[in-house]
Amino acid sequence: MALKIVFLILLFSFRFRLSLSGNGQTTSMESVPDLQKSMYMVVDGYPCVRLVNLSGEIGCSNPGRDKVVAPIIKYKNNKELGQPSAILLSMDDVQGFFLRISNDSSFDSNVAGVLVESRVEIQHKLKGFSPARKFPQAEFAPYHNTNYEWNPIGSGIMWKSYNFPVFLLSESSTSTLQEIAMKNEKTEQAYTTNVAEFDVVMQTTKVGTHESESCLKEETCLPLGGYSVWSAVPPINNSSSNQSKPIILTVASMDAASFFRDKSLGADSPLSGVISLLAAVDALSHVDGLDNLNKQLVFLVFTGEAWGYLGSRRFLLELDQQSDAVRGLNSSLIQLVMEIGSTGKGFSQGNKTFFAHTQVSSDTNEALDALKLAQESLKSEGVTVSNASSSNPGIPPSSLMAFLRKNSSTSGIVLEDFDTVFANKFYHSHLDDSGEFISFLFVFLCSSFFIMLLKLANTLGIIYVAANINSSAIVAAASLVARTLYVLASDKKDSTSSALSSINVNASLVEELISCLLDCDPGLSCELVSSYIISVDTCPSHYVGVVLGEPSSTPSPNQVDDISRFVWNFLADRTSTPKGSTTVCSKDCSNNGGVCIRAETDGKGICVNSTTRYVPAYSTRLKLDSGTWKVLPPNSSDPMGMLDPVWTESNWNTIGLRVYTVQEAAYDRVVLLGGISVTVLAYLAIVLIRAYITKALKQD
Repeated sequence: MALKIVFLILLFSFRFRLSLSGNGQTTSMESVPDLQKSMYMVVDGYPCVRLVNLSGEIGCSNPGRDKVVAPIIKYKNNKELGQPSAILLSMDDVQGFFLRISNDSSFDSNVAGVLVESRVEIQHKLKGFSPARKFPQAEFAPYHNTNYEWNPIGSGIMWKSYNFPVFLLSESSTSTLQEIAMKNEKTEQAYTTNVAEFDVVMQTTKVGTHESESCLKEETCLPLGGYSVWSAVPPINNSSSNQSKPIILTVASMDAASFFRDKSLGADSPLSGVISLLAAVDALSHVDGLDNLNKQLVFLVFTGEAWGYLGSRRFLLELDQQSDAVRGLNSSLIQLVMEIGSTGKGFSQGNKTFFAHTQVSSDTNEALDALKLAQESLKSEGVTVSNASSSNPGIPPSSLMAFLRKNSSTSGIVLEDFDTVFANKFYHSHLDDSGEFISFLFVFLCSSFFIMLLKLANTLGIIYVAANINSSAIVAAASLVARTLYVLASDKKDSTSSALSSINVNASLVEELISCLLDCDPGLSCELVSSYIISVDTCPSHYVGVVLGEPSSTPSPNQVDDISRFVWNFLADRTSTPKGSTTVCSKDCSNNGGVCIRAETDGKGICVNSTTRYVPAYSTRLKLDSGTWKVLPPNSSDPMGMLDPVWTESNWNTIGLRVYTVQEAAYDRVVLLGGISVTVLAYLAIVLIRAYITKALKQD
């Protein structure tokens, strides 16, 4: 007996090895992690997360403290759910599904989680998809008609709260999950089923802090925010007492929103405007005599605008307080605010068409005249600018709204690619990307030869294939803005002047910015971005993120996201003077009015003479006190602050999604009963046999 026990111990202590052979290959499992990998499949995807404001919650979360496990089924509109299930949902059904959730409580109670499919050709099938409202951020409008529908296709589903997890699947995961759902459907009567396990436990749900003030107090959330960037052309001499030049402020927004946190590209809205601004700055940087301009040009790229105009409102507050972040600027000197909105769809029948949305004033009329001069100088390139329809209630949703709510007499223009309603059918959606046309060709041509030709043409700069945006429209908008600003700042009134015609936008730069900021390949690892910063991520996402650490005008790189750091370095480089006059960074760089660019790439950096600064972007009703965020009481002198929802994002430990196979509970019970029965019968058999043998031995 002892020898048998020793043999069993040696047998089980011998290394466990399971080999699966197929196609001549062998996969070995030599450890517990290997075994786990064979049992559980981790699924790639983008989660919808929980956001919290002063009045409640939006977004998605597991309903409690635990993971959610449910069988995967394909959604069918007319089918009721018999048990809590993980719903595999096509993009065609998303809007109808979430509307059904709102109206059918019995159906809602059986939705354990949602898996949204990704398909390359989906933009062509959909007439549009926008989870935003029909009038985004209407409460901040400087006029009363807030029922107007700027975004008629908007469903508003991203502004509601869902007590179940939602994931957008990657394209590869979509195929896998479709096969699993089909397998579950075919084997409904089988004793095994494939389930999805959602780990989207939000700290605000776990602790029960369901509004901003309590979650900030309990430290279960962080404020939404980041860093805006501004730069001056020419650089501002802070040591000079003569700061009397009128300021022309050109602004754009670099943060996008989406139902899915990390899939917020915003190709047309708003990134096409940012790319236009950067290209316009680059074009102006090659113009001689900028030091002699009659007006001061200032370029400002906001973040946080999708969440209550965090960037623009904080900038205006910093101006009032004359903080270090805006040193050299004076709000009383701002003559005009020119905002570059969505420009990527300003292309129709070979013409590049844009619309100027304005608040009427003498300075605005001067700016409109300058736009017309710029248009005349670009006539051969088919660029036209029209005044927006007088039937509009006012300017569209834009950062200019914050300026007008602060001071209703502010002169401003918003340049857009639409007149009365958004041209972008995927506003604030993960589908507002730059890969649609290529996908179209993949699906309909199915030819590697055609695809190879397109890629070659794209590489050579012959064409740039894009989806929700057109690179030539962005180039045209940048040209229009650069020449308009030059006319306004130099008081030149001749559209045929050689100086005006010499301002040309680099189309290759625009294409490079599109591939860097709106695609994963090459994404933020592209040569342009890599020459300035070391990016944390390769795939860009323009979600605003959360404020890390104490806000500062000189934050450390780990407090600032990749996009803001790139924009800061790019603007500092392009607005620096004199060109080519650079030295290695030292402690004296900032003391002499310089800034240190490219410091991340080589650890040393280059000192250039430029006025480029970060401006913190977060709610004007928040204050960091002894390491804890506190909500300030509303101030009646700040009408937008009274409306500020104070957006925060819930903390979490991990977010994950995996799939595995489980046995039905009924089958487990049958196996258990069978095991007990076998054990009992075996015991009885042993007793009977033992009694029989004992009796037989006694007889012998």
